[in-house]
Amino acid sequence: MSHERAGTTAEPADLIDVAQVVTAYYTGVPDPDDPDQQVAFGTSGHRGSSLRTAFNETHILATTQAICEYRREQGYDGPLFIGRDTHALSEPAWSTALEVLAGNDVTVLVDDRDGYTPTPAVSHAILRANDGRTTGPGLADGIVVTPSHNPPADGGFKYNPPHGGPADSDATKVIAARANELIRAGLDGVRRTPFAQARAAATAYDFLGGYVDDLPSVVDLEAIRRAGVRIGADPLGGASVAYWGEIAERHGLDLSVVNPLVDPTWRFMTLDWDGRIRMDCSSPSAMASLVAQKDAYDIATGNDADADRHGIVTPDAGLMNPNHFLAVAIGHLFGGARPDWPDTARIGKTLVSSSMIDRVATSLGKPLVEVPVGFKWFVPGLLDGSFGFGGEESAGASFLRRDGSTWTTDKDGLLLCLLGAEILASTGRTPSQHYAALVAQHGDPAYARVDAPATREQKAALGALSPEAVTATELAGEEITGRLTEAPGNGAAIGGLKVTTESAWFAARPSGTEDVYKIYAESFRGAEHLAQVQEEAREVVSAALGGAS
Repeated sequence: MSHERAGTTAEPADLIDVAQVVTAYYTGVPDPDDPDQQVAFGTSGHRGSSLRTAFNETHILATTQAICEYRREQGYDGPLFIGRDTHALSEPAWSTALEVLAGNDVTVLVDDRDGYTPTPAVSHAILRANDGRTTGPGLADGIVVTPSHNPPADGGFKYNPPHGGPADSDATKVIAARANELIRAGLDGVRRTPFAQARAAATAYDFLGGYVDDLPSVVDLEAIRRAGVRIGADPLGGASVAYWGEIAERHGLDLSVVNPLVDPTWRFMTLDWDGRIRMDCSSPSAMASLVAQKDAYDIATGNDADADRHGIVTPDAGLMNPNHFLAVAIGHLFGGARPDWPDTARIGKTLVSSSMIDRVATSLGKPLVEVPVGFKWFVPGLLDGSFGFGGEESAGASFLRRDGSTWTTDKDGLLLCLLGAEILASTGRTPSQHYAALVAQHGDPAYARVDAPATREQKAALGALSPEAVTATELAGEEITGRLTEAPGNGAAIGGLKVTTESAWFAARPSGTEDVYKIYAESFRGAEHLAQVQEEAREVVSAALGGAS
């Protein structure tokens, strides 16, 4: 159920006290025996609030030292690119990281404007520096200080190795374990240089220019300019704020930055579904103010705080469901818009993304690869060009340059927003109109995600299930055709369960931050059947957990 004020503008009582949040960063001391106060890397780095002693200076000192040791062990001796978003905790954590990086004699590259840096701009910089190499001397890597779309009181810290994408679990497990070891040791072993000295030692790098000037190699900006597409781009107070204006100016686009304000309280945001401020560009509630302006532009777009996610708003449909836009984007890119891509280029999707993508891939005759949740699974394919596109249901995606070479290996929200404009410019139809055509061809899926309560023990059991734990033979009146605990695309554990039938599926995964598990479900037989799938999914999971305990 949505909060009664969801979609309405934030009020003073909804705002964080920035001074309190930053003070807690410097004064809070985590309990190394409390799992909620330890360093833990989810699908996109370590996240938490200083107010809950889950993201404090101690965490960043230890984590940065652990990254320095890890990169040394791996032989990564090139520069490290570091960027930050607009969250209140991002600059303090960025400053802390600089002190430790300098203390470990790491060459650090920082934004030459001393501005905010989107995640895709860091990925782009790493890849350009390494020129396709992932082995050998002089390899660069990076850190992005961001909790993505999380609420204003949160901080986040993620590491991108030389492949430019999110670190995989082999790396993050080592980094987190060492960081927690350093915390237990009272930070004994952390090497640190005073900030003024560390900042002076850092080298300026033009993240914005390198990224923005290279965009024509990956998206058809000339078509957008020629068609005169009127774009409204809303940075949602995030790191893309300076980028959109430069994209418009350098490439001659009819593009307006809808809201250029940056404020760590995000007082201009409309509240998300639960009544909290959250920069989720895939949420109709969080995007309500942009949706209200949908008729002022041919296409309007939004990004989260580090600009690795996208939101697409059209005059005829409002905010598109991320799954819908992914299906349209794939249909466009693989349907003739990229003639120089290799015929063997594959489509990557997470296993909780819509099956509409499967149907589009089949109609195009293109291979589809289904991987676990987490963009890290797309990195190898985007790096070697075997994946033309990789996307996930939470509005994160990236794809190859027009010549079939690598663009970014992390999610790129700016790129997908510009692709929406390219689709409109080159076809004369909005992405939502294209999706209506897909529905006419393939059917109209109903898709939703709900949460169900679970103890820590139950979450652990769910993450370790075997297919044999599912004894049910039917789901919502249809024969069960698949019971998956490994992704069919790469055989990797999905950390949960997916059950499929001819026209529906559900997937259940434990939450990394709350005492719930998430049920993703979809049905091509309508909303009522979806509700039945969701209800029976809880029963199937409960029975499986009972058998697993």
